Amino acid sequence: MRVLILLVCLSAGCLAQRPQKCSKYNTTDIDEKLMAYARYSYDALGKRIHLREIGSYNNKTFRFDVLLLYRQGVMYKINYRNRTCCKKPLSVDFHPLEIPQNASLLGQVVLGSSSGPGQGVLVNTWAAKYMSTVTEFGCVPVSTLFHTDRSGWVVTSSFILTGKSCPQFFYNSKCKKEIVNILCNFHFLP
Repeated sequence: MRVLILLVCLSAGCLAQRPQKCSKYNTTDIDEKLMAYARYSYDALGKRIHLREIGSYNNKTFRFDVLLLYRQGVMYKINYRNRTCCKKPLSVDFHPLEIPQNASLLGQVVLGSSSGPGQGVLVNTWAAKYMSTVTEFGCVPVSTLFHTDRSGWVVTSSFILTGKSCPQFFYNSKCKKEIVNILCNFHFLP
């Protein structure tokens, strides 16, 4: 009899922990003025960053493309609307993407499956002024989360693809050949 009561209690406890399906949102309030999608290429050894961004601010679309070459002290701004390229001096220091020294490890998990080799990715989540999740091997960024009073919560997710990219989307500009050569030799994670 005790075994039967124990089984009934365990069954009730297990069924009570089953996740409930979500229903549609009853209310929502999205009043953000800014939405952006960016592609960010980063090369710490070569001290190079290529940022391409498209978005909307106050219902106006914008596009931004900049190549930052810190070792050479040069910045290229590409304007697709005018089909121009502007070369400017770059006088700021390169700041590598890294986990701050004062960060605390929140946890380590496997994203995906751990049942077979190569089916999951071991990641660490660190917290300091912001929270960042990176891969255990290679310290490749997966996501970053931070909050500011001005912007609210900002979440950055990285979808990393390994390989080499050679974009051929530069038009007739003075620095076309120079930039295409730089980008074609820019070994990075797109």
